[in-house]
Amino acid sequence: MNEESTCYCCSNKSFDLCCKKFIIGGEDPVTAEELMRSRYTAHVLGKVRYLIDTVHPKTRYFHSKKDIQKWIEENEWQKLEVIKSEEQMILFKAYFTNAIGKECIHAERSSFEKLSDKWYYVSGEFEE
Repeated sequence: MNEESTCYCCSNKSFDLCCKKFIIGGEDPVTAEELMRSRYTAHVLGKVRYLIDTVHPKTRYFHSKKDIQKWIEENEWQKLEVIKSEEQMILFKAYFTNAIGKECIHAERSSFEKLSDKWYYVSGEFEE
């Protein structure tokens, strides 16, 4: 992706001014929504380490690097739609095509928590 191109997270910002600074640049997201958007972009880019590192330490043991890698590789990520954004909760839909070519939607209500001035993904509930 050209750094001037629109970010994968569908923020209408350039990748350079949006998720790149979090995933590659070492900056921390200021809001839970920025973290969620950067986590979606990390799925698109296959950045498993970033995904693991941004899960809250109290729930990190639920997440397997191998499972995340498989999930990323089996799906082609299309777009992200933020439905509702609150300080510690984001409702979103991630559109993707699965391994057999079926178009799918992953709808989730994600919760986030700030720990030592850094946002972390805590958990998610799937939406129908």
